[in-house]
Amino acid sequence: MSDTANTPPSSKIDEQSRRDFLLVTTATVGTVGTALAVWPLIDSLNPAADTLALATTEVDLTPIEEGQSITVVWQGKPVFVRHRTGAEIDQAKKDDAEVLPDPEKDADRTVRPKWLVMVGVCTHLGCIPLGQKEGEPKGEYGGWFCPCHGSHYDTSGRIRKGPAPTNLPVPKHEFLTDTTIKIG
Repeated sequence: MSDTANTPPSSKIDEQSRRDFLLVTTATVGTVGTALAVWPLIDSLNPAADTLALATTEVDLTPIEEGQSITVVWQGKPVFVRHRTGAEIDQAKKDDAEVLPDPEKDADRTVRPKWLVMVGVCTHLGCIPLGQKEGEPKGEYGGWFCPCHGSHYDTSGRIRKGPAPTNLPVPKHEFLTDTTIKIG
């Protein structure tokens, strides 16, 4: 017997190669076509430009005098920025030793001790606490007071009394310069 008897004719090899080539080509074109068809859907899931614009807020701290607070808007929420006095900082550090409903040290809530940045929304039912403006009640602990249900916050924005379960949240923020912060 000869080896040529077991060898398929060249037309069968050509047909097999052509079939493999067509299969690979069809699969490749189908995959690329599917990706091109699905891409607009995937791209539409990205946040809109106006949403991205609200992702961060820069605040100039120059006009804020010691003992003064301002409110800025970030992601549709009020953010309290307070230039704390030495007495407020000292009181906040002393209060670290108190029994707090939501224990958190003052140093963990500030990047720089004289600047306190926090979201001004009561953690109980979403009210905006008083204490930002001069003449508003600051509560029993000299910080902020939510009159709706009586939550009292200290000079570090920590819950001290009332139904609020947690401290006023501190948003991610960083100092770009000595007088400018970026929130978000």
